[in-house]
Amino acid sequence: MPQAEIETTRPHQHQESARLAALNSMGILDTAPEPAYDAITRLAAEYFQADSAVIGFADETRVWIKSHWGEAVRELPRSHSIFDIVLARNGPVVIPDIGQHPQFQARRLPFRALNVVFVASVPVRSTDSSIVGTLTIFRQETRADLTPDELRTLESLADMVTSQLELQRLRKSLTRERARRNRPASVPSGDQPWPRSSDLRRALDRREFVLFYQPEVDLCTRKIVGLEALIRWRHPERGLIPPMDFIPLAEESGLILPIGDWGLAEACSQIQSWTREDPRHCTLRVAVNLSARQFLREGLADHVESLLLQSGTSSRQLGLEMTESSLIPNMNTALEVLGGLRTLGISLSMDDFGTGYSSLSYLHSFPFDVLKIDRSFVGRMTDGDQALQIVRTIIELARVLGMDVVAEGIETREQYRLLRQMGCRFGQGFLFAKPMAADDIGELLRLPGRVLPDPEDTRPIAATCMA
Repeated sequence: MPQAEIETTRPHQHQESARLAALNSMGILDTAPEPAYDAITRLAAEYFQADSAVIGFADETRVWIKSHWGEAVRELPRSHSIFDIVLARNGPVVIPDIGQHPQFQARRLPFRALNVVFVASVPVRSTDSSIVGTLTIFRQETRADLTPDELRTLESLADMVTSQLELQRLRKSLTRERARRNRPASVPSGDQPWPRSSDLRRALDRREFVLFYQPEVDLCTRKIVGLEALIRWRHPERGLIPPMDFIPLAEESGLILPIGDWGLAEACSQIQSWTREDPRHCTLRVAVNLSARQFLREGLADHVESLLLQSGTSSRQLGLEMTESSLIPNMNTALEVLGGLRTLGISLSMDDFGTGYSSLSYLHSFPFDVLKIDRSFVGRMTDGDQALQIVRTIIELARVLGMDVVAEGIETREQYRLLRQMGCRFGQGFLFAKPMAADDIGELLRLPGRVLPDPEDTRPIAATCMA
């Protein structure tokens, strides 16, 4: 194919929505690799004497590699990918010499150890003909093209992937139907609890989820040093729905994975928006909460790196927060995942510290740089010595381990004063600002020096801080 014919124009929104709906119905993105896919990539590599073959499925932001033959391939950014070329052409793509095309610089190629030259890729379609993925072969040696018969063979192998996907979908459908038939008679449909998993899926497809942001401030200067991203559901009829009303169901149904992926991508996009508005905001860090299922999913570090590359966000601008309960039961996996994230240069925070397991003995093993004191301790500091002593112990522990501390849920001036006296450097809470929409946060970021006003003390903040 002449390079001049290669285009990567994104589909119209309604076409993309239909494609993503077909992809989501398959439930392929968050499943373990299946031997059937490996058999197909092996056949493709051997038939075409290719150095590598991969099967990948693409959502809005990245290409998930579900099978490979040859060099291992990780998750890739979708932007400027071979998948986007296939999608734009709605058909096969053959590039005899990929090195001659400016779109494919070395840093964008999945095979860094190979001198990839020849690439051929065909679409993997859903049963309604939406392109959900690609089957791609890579060679180190150039060749003129594929013959018509060879191209049909590669497309037939991609059809085998489609067949495998349909079998998987039918198995799931049969399992659900059997469960429905065996379910005892339930309450009338009008009395069923809300929301249901179908409501969450619909909300995701219709882009009803939004991120609010709560400032994290330096307790001495009240300067905004970071933001915590918090999800909300803006329902067209029920209004703004807090996370505690739908996150448990999202966790139970598995929808926390695509919802969480959306949240990560949205946060990265918003970071870039604020930085473009004022380059000084490049020092801001936006923290995103990870659920236990997100944290334990294979390839998390690759996924996060993919989002950073796609959005142009620096790793120092992104923080990830996870709770003790998502770490302790899977220590080996947790250490591996955290190590991969730390290598990227991302800030890692342990959220709700002290409320889950007795993790003091484990904490030194984890590469965290921030401890977040749970609001339940902060809120009780003025009620007695026990909560106050817990907070003091956490602050001292963090100091010994070389970590920063963020106190959550600061609502009163007395809490603010006690935390500063104990040496807690950072905090967040309603005393400073409630969670706000991105536009409202933008107004706060325009304050001189990003310093929040203090409505309860007319003196300069520096005068109230300890030396």
